[in-house]
Amino acid sequence: MQTTSHILMIRPVHFGFNAQTAVNNAFQVEGADTAAQEKAQMEFDNFVTLLRSNDIDVTVIDDSPEPHTPDSIFPNNWISFHSNGIICLYPMFAENRRQERKPAVIEQLKQKFNITDTIDFTGYEKDQLYLEGTGSMVLDRDHKIAYACLSPRTNKLVLDDFCKQMGYRPVLFTAVDYNAKDIYHTNVMMCVADRYVVVCLDSLPYHAEFQMMQETIGKTGKELVNISLEQMGQFAGNMLQVQNRSGEKLLVMSSQAYASLRPEQIEKLEGYNRILHAPLTTIETNGGGSARCMLAEIFL
Repeated sequence: MQTTSHILMIRPVHFGFNAQTAVNNAFQVEGADTAAQEKAQMEFDNFVTLLRSNDIDVTVIDDSPEPHTPDSIFPNNWISFHSNGIICLYPMFAENRRQERKPAVIEQLKQKFNITDTIDFTGYEKDQLYLEGTGSMVLDRDHKIAYACLSPRTNKLVLDDFCKQMGYRPVLFTAVDYNAKDIYHTNVMMCVADRYVVVCLDSLPYHAEFQMMQETIGKTGKELVNISLEQMGQFAGNMLQVQNRSGEKLLVMSSQAYASLRPEQIEKLEGYNRILHAPLTTIETNGGGSARCMLAEIFL
């Protein structure tokens, strides 16, 4: 199943610009906001309210003040949840992000969901090899495909290990932004839904990979919805399709991403599902991530 109505979100306590991640995240802007934590918390709470008002089951866990984890609001990078009861833990590039893997979070989830096994990939950190969860990988869960663009945070060896253990097929490629810099996470340039895929094809500099991506998506039977580099820069690739308790599909994004879409793109997407969007400007600017990064899908 591609979508779930169960979402984990971590409420921030010390959100702010993270210099350790900014070295390879071109979406972050230093010194963007002096009141980042207060504004981010307000954006977070409004986002949760929007999701819950549309009957999505959101499990909110408050971050702890110590250790200091400025990016804890993006839990999908350190953990993923799978329908066979397995959780996966991932090796993280930034040392202060590794501290987000707090046992207390997993213990709280065990009170609500059935976790049968843990696959721990974090040992790769000692070799400086990383795979940052469903940021590094965009999963087509129906077809068992793991799309991933190579970057300092997405290593082929770790990706292959994940795919071998979880039964996925890796689709690896290079993707760059409008300044020809490697895109740090795959989930800022593509989103896989149940019947369509949103992707920024212009971010693929190599023609063979451009064709491969079109053919791979085509073979899944999902419609390809292309976005521009400019739209990707406004987080239009950082969407997530979820469903509510009634089984209605919903596409979730930030208001910035929604505003960047052309009318015909909105019409096409709304032909498949309603769109939900919330203002996340402080989180996007300081954190370099958007709506999808804040949502860890629970398939347990």
